[in-house]
Amino acid sequence: MTDSAMSGTDLDDVLLAVEKAPPVDAVEAVTRTIGRNLDAEWVSFLVADMSGRALVRLVHIAVGEVSGGRRQGQDVAQVMTFDGGPQEQALRAQQVLVQPVGDRFVVRAPVTQRGEAIGLLELALPAAPSEATVQQVSRAAHTLAFVVIANRRHTDLFEWGQRTTPFTLAAEIQRRLLPEAFTCEADSFTLSAWLEPAASIGGDTFDYSLARDQLHLSITDAVGHGVHSALTATLCVSGLRNARRRGASLLEQAQAANQAIIDNRPGGSLFATGLLGRLHLATGLLDVVNAGHPAPLLVRGGAVSPVALAVNRPFGVLADRSYRADQLRLLPGDRLVLLTDGMLERGAAGLDLPARLRELTTLHPREVVRVLGDLVLEIAGPALPDDACLLILDWYGGHGHTRSTAAGADPERASAAAPSRSPSPRAEP
Repeated sequence: MTDSAMSGTDLDDVLLAVEKAPPVDAVEAVTRTIGRNLDAEWVSFLVADMSGRALVRLVHIAVGEVSGGRRQGQDVAQVMTFDGGPQEQALRAQQVLVQPVGDRFVVRAPVTQRGEAIGLLELALPAAPSEATVQQVSRAAHTLAFVVIANRRHTDLFEWGQRTTPFTLAAEIQRRLLPEAFTCEADSFTLSAWLEPAASIGGDTFDYSLARDQLHLSITDAVGHGVHSALTATLCVSGLRNARRRGASLLEQAQAANQAIIDNRPGGSLFATGLLGRLHLATGLLDVVNAGHPAPLLVRGGAVSPVALAVNRPFGVLADRSYRADQLRLLPGDRLVLLTDGMLERGAAGLDLPARLRELTTLHPREVVRVLGDLVLEIAGPALPDDACLLILDWYGGHGHTRSTAAGADPERASAAAPSRSPSPRAEP
């Protein structure tokens, strides 16, 4: 093997190969370089599917060649559902795992950026890798994360592969309202969010944006179902984003969302509820506006309790009444849970959410939202009557330059390994 799988020269070679390749071949250009530098027998990239419960191997095949999985032209998507095996464990623990398989050694490295689990790099080596080689694979996987992020902007290939169920028009609209990454790790916090869509889309969304000294976050729920609900959600989220990007205050953002729906709603008495937050990263002080939305839950010292907030009118109801904000001071170790009523009502009411949150305090928010999504599907699914949406914020304090990271994730925040289990059913959007 070479001394370095990703030296400065090798990185130059990778970047050149990526730029020369079409976006659909960019990942293959990277894996080919990694395989050559490590004398690997084979190298493969698996992208995380949108359900969060499987990995998808994208394979380019010759015309007429037969291969299992979904096919689109010469591309095949092969789905591997999580079952507690080494692929899932590598992502959960955010660690490189080495497994002897016959006369070779399979190395699996998480492809992650700022805590977002993008997928998995797998390769087979003819001999047991040294610790230095394992670290080289880890760095290569981290580089691959940036390649995927950069190139998926230019092609539908990755998103097509990730969609293990077809999207309706309403689901397509809703998808575009969500942030590019569902997880973000920073020195003072970790945030992760998730959306379990209803059989007919219910208009739930979440959003966040990190400024220099502030974190903006929101969770919203447009009334109704289908395309009208998705369009109402579009007005609400776009009103919030437009105001935020103009430097508006939290109250001004709320008023902008309210006016956007009133002035442009597609018909009927459509409105949206929501929670808006602005966290001051240096102090843990959170400004919050509750627009007719379920109260957030605070997990502190092993106890789970709703946060008492003044309840304003929903967005899109009255044009001439001002909003008011509350303040909550987070303490290091706090976990704040924002959710929509799909996590609380109808079939989901059978989920003892406070008890489950107490059980899951040691898990990374990325895993917590996934576990809770599985539980909602088990109790109220497989076809949910309403969207179920979660946003979880862990607050550590220490805003500045204290982030500890290895290959795109903080290993101290990762979840421990979990036992094997059967996959949960999932409703088609």
